[in-house]
Amino acid sequence: MNGTEELAAEPSVLVRTEGRAAHIILNRPRALNALNHEMVHLVDRALTAWEHDPAVETVVITGAGDRGLCAGGDIRVVHDDARDGDGTASAAFWRDEYHLNARIARYPKPYVAVMDGIVMGGGVGISAHGSVRIVTERSRIAMPETGIGFVPDVGGTHLLVHAPGELGTHLALTGTSVTAGDALLCGLADHFVPSAALPAFLAQLTDRPVREALARYTQPPPHAPLTDCRAWIDTCYAADTVEEILRRLDAFGDPAAKEAAETLLSRSPTALKVTLASLRRARRAGPLESVLNQEYRVSCAFLAAPDLVEGVRAQIIDKDRDPHWTPAMLAEVTDADVERFFAPLGERELGLVVPGIVTQAGGAGA
Repeated sequence: MNGTEELAAEPSVLVRTEGRAAHIILNRPRALNALNHEMVHLVDRALTAWEHDPAVETVVITGAGDRGLCAGGDIRVVHDDARDGDGTASAAFWRDEYHLNARIARYPKPYVAVMDGIVMGGGVGISAHGSVRIVTERSRIAMPETGIGFVPDVGGTHLLVHAPGELGTHLALTGTSVTAGDALLCGLADHFVPSAALPAFLAQLTDRPVREALARYTQPPPHAPLTDCRAWIDTCYAADTVEEILRRLDAFGDPAAKEAAETLLSRSPTALKVTLASLRRARRAGPLESVLNQEYRVSCAFLAAPDLVEGVRAQIIDKDRDPHWTPAMLAEVTDADVERFFAPLGERELGLVVPGIVTQAGGAGA
């Protein structure tokens, strides 16, 4: 998530139309197309322009360069804002980003996300809520936030709780990246297309519906390695506390479970406990909009917590890979500490309207 800026003359998002297809290209390849506030606005503006344009049948999102779609939000900017400012800029960025995530999920035209290469954090939010999600043999998809003292956001908890069994809990707590087969298994993607076939597939969208192009280029999904881990994942991560999850992982007797336990011990204790609580609540929250409203409260609360700044420093800025978490031990993070991350924000709430819910004014949500 490099903060390096591209040349001033180079737009951070490119848009173009080719026949029936409209294309969004995230265009910060030197920063692995990390999202900033301007990019969120540009993508939203493009979706507005195309939503009611009868000439546009399909919207496609890709990333510039050959490394991936998007490595996530530009976390260096968030780090600096949380460390040196009052977090207002980050909260404003997340507000618009989460609204965009919700819009993508309900966009009325096919939204084709090409999840080739690295797709992490905010990159998942801008792709995995789409109606047509394509992975390749190069895909590496993750919600790695606990490693920087943060929590899965951008609707990530909503996506992960719909994965089979406890796979989503495993991915959320460890931040493990998955390849195409596992992304399909976990419901983060829909179709496998070899990367070499992507240019031809996208060219088909110029004058053909998405379903016809998919029929021609989609191939059977590759093996999903997590399938072989379901026994220990579903048993261990079904526990109600992070401490019990760790105990079960250590006791299970599988080397992969032991490795997962070691990974968890390197993560922020606060982030782990808040992430587990976020996932359990997301299961009960219902639609994506409700989960995003919850995630916004949690994300804003982390701007005032020490672990986000420290985690980004250790992993992204200094790269010493030696974060000093506060508190340092799971036992020191109380239930009351966790509960504070879910406190209502009053006038600062995200305020996404849940479709079908009647408001106080008597109208139905859009």
